[in-house]
Amino acid sequence: MRDARFTPRVFSGIKPSGGLTLGNYLGAIKRFVQTQDAATHETIYCVADLHAITVWQDPKELHAATREVAAAFLASGIDPERSVLFNQSQVSQHAELAWIFNCVTRLGWMNRMTQFKEKAGKNAEAQSLGLYAYPSLMAADILLYHATHVPVGEDQKQHVELTRDIAAKFNHDYKVDLFPLPEPVIEGPAMRVMNLRDGTRKMSKSGESDMERINLTDDADTILRKFQKARTDPAPLPETVEGLQGRPEARNLVEIYAALAGIAPAEVLARHPGAGWGTFKPALAELAVETLSPVSREMARLMADPAEIDRLLARGAERARAIAAPVLSRTYEVVGLLRG
Repeated sequence: MRDARFTPRVFSGIKPSGGLTLGNYLGAIKRFVQTQDAATHETIYCVADLHAITVWQDPKELHAATREVAAAFLASGIDPERSVLFNQSQVSQHAELAWIFNCVTRLGWMNRMTQFKEKAGKNAEAQSLGLYAYPSLMAADILLYHATHVPVGEDQKQHVELTRDIAAKFNHDYKVDLFPLPEPVIEGPAMRVMNLRDGTRKMSKSGESDMERINLTDDADTILRKFQKARTDPAPLPETVEGLQGRPEARNLVEIYAALAGIAPAEVLARHPGAGWGTFKPALAELAVETLSPVSREMARLMADPAEIDRLLARGAERARAIAAPVLSRTYEVVGLLRG
């Protein structure tokens, strides 16, 4: 149930580390555009460059990656007049509120965060404090704007739950109702687009092989080749969604088709009853090219004018600060920090 004290507001972001994939587009950017166009919530989207540096980044590559993510937002339909679009590091309130939340968040909560365990692996002692603590920064990203809804993949739901815990503890400790308890928004097919070579692993920008993923910058021939070589099992498509049980690669390709076409997986199977992969894969590739080519072309046009991207991000940061500064100021007041 929506808390009437807070304006309905969506916040989300994408980290600029490596190239963008079909997974980023279907699982995030496409949804962001749909939310913006529905006009039921204020929409705030950021390029999460502070999150990117939790692991070392080449500075020049980080500049380029930040602009590329911004270009993808814009090319996909994010309107910088209707949505607030900026890169996180231009709004210093993110880092300032994150420190306050570092002092609210309990170590036990952080130790339960599964993504750190997955990313750190057996070498946790060598990881940065930033990588360990970044869920606190993510909470600050969200709560700085009093966001009420956060579109995330299933793997990020735990971080929104942590954000709710932090907001609730802050409100309780200081006896205020300063922060809302945001809701994670997870809906529709292909929210979690999987690896083309292993249907049990998420499609990643940082995967070992480029054949694992469809990049937003891939040309038509490359997209066709990658789908043709995508791993599948010998059986044809089933007649019902239940028939995809235990077939992760088949389910992944069906769900990608469904998300690209804006239909349910059951309708995909109805359109291609019993189809073999030699028929279905080219159809999927054609649909992907039809959907992604306009985005790729517009991204290339935008990237050719980095000064314009920088101008739009700076303007977005100015708008973001106008929302963030009063929230941070009130937070300092509540905590008891003296301000001149």
